[in-house]
Amino acid sequence: MHILYLTAEQWPTFRADLTTLFGKYLPRFGITCDLVTEQDIKVQAAPSWPAGKAILCQVPNNRALQYIFKFLHSVKTLITADYAKYDAVQVRDMTVSALVAIVMCKIHRKPFFYWLSYPQSEGQIDRAKKRGIKGGMRFWFPLIQGTFGKLLVYKIILPNAQHVFVQSQNMLEMVAKRGIAPAKMTPVPMGVDLEAAQQTPMPSDNPALIGKRVVVYLGTLDPVRQIDILFGMLAIIKPQIPNILLVLAGDTEDSEHRSWLKAESEKLGLVENILWTGWLPMAEAWRYVVSAEVGLSPIPRGYLLDMGSPTKAVEYMALGIPVVMNDNPDQVLVAEDSGAAKCVPLTAENFARSVTKLLEDSSLRDKFKMSGLEYVVLARSYNYLAAQVAAKYHQLITKL
Repeated sequence: MHILYLTAEQWPTFRADLTTLFGKYLPRFGITCDLVTEQDIKVQAAPSWPAGKAILCQVPNNRALQYIFKFLHSVKTLITADYAKYDAVQVRDMTVSALVAIVMCKIHRKPFFYWLSYPQSEGQIDRAKKRGIKGGMRFWFPLIQGTFGKLLVYKIILPNAQHVFVQSQNMLEMVAKRGIAPAKMTPVPMGVDLEAAQQTPMPSDNPALIGKRVVVYLGTLDPVRQIDILFGMLAIIKPQIPNILLVLAGDTEDSEHRSWLKAESEKLGLVENILWTGWLPMAEAWRYVVSAEVGLSPIPRGYLLDMGSPTKAVEYMALGIPVVMNDNPDQVLVAEDSGAAKCVPLTAENFARSVTKLLEDSSLRDKFKMSGLEYVVLARSYNYLAAQVAAKYHQLITKL
């Protein structure tokens, strides 16, 4: 099966559910695709797309013009495509381009699939409200775009899609409340490339880790993640375990928020208990993960984040360390199905209690390690997920 796949992500991208699922594993099950998107302007020569052909456009630096160039590229591709080559057209997170795709699919009698990885329109509305009307066009543009996009997604795009792929079971349930039949949707959670993870990375040789009880957080430090809760956790643990060290393997583009986080850590007397690595290549970040005794996956609750499928917890499990996570809906499922994590409400006290329990109980850590690895193999490896997605595509095409 060969798909024409239009995606909001530029190429190359860090999104594993694009690069790993579609670029690496689905071709092994007979599903290939031509990727239609923009080329990362920071990359002079984009790498080839391993699952087919990359149909790329160059976009200017201007943010507004980028939208226009990419939309015109999508329209041109949809109008001029040789539909005899494709078994289906799929659009990911692009509302206006999806409208054109629906029309072209009806003309050429091809199935149209929509991939909803994140409630983009609701996210735009949320950003606008947080900025307030004083933000000028930074308020009005996302508000109008999000309101219009939300109408298109739930009233036109999803009803006209032959199938909808969503990010999580909770997203399926939330979208179903908008009138889309659950049977028309398939949740595809984030997974792990076990082939990469099982090439066990060597622990980090950073001397700052020597003699420490290391816990690790892998990911963004953006304000929405509320990383300061982990500082409160450290402050509670430190009197009992003075050599506790939190490795923050990630960063934020918000320099003001980064400065605020560092000031908060200093205020709590935690300068010696936090290692800030900044952004790292994945292989290097994983070296810090395997150096740790506990992985932390705090995902604040809320309408938008509750629809997601966090990657951190299953990455920790694949790398053989136990996890402390909070009650994000997808993480609750992971904790219940794996038996490899402490899952608690997101407070400094709850995380401190759970981390301390794991650091003090080596047998419990070993039990979580074994259970976590087994769970990832059976339910969250990209090889497993690709098999499920491929079976769904074949079922859909055969039925249609």
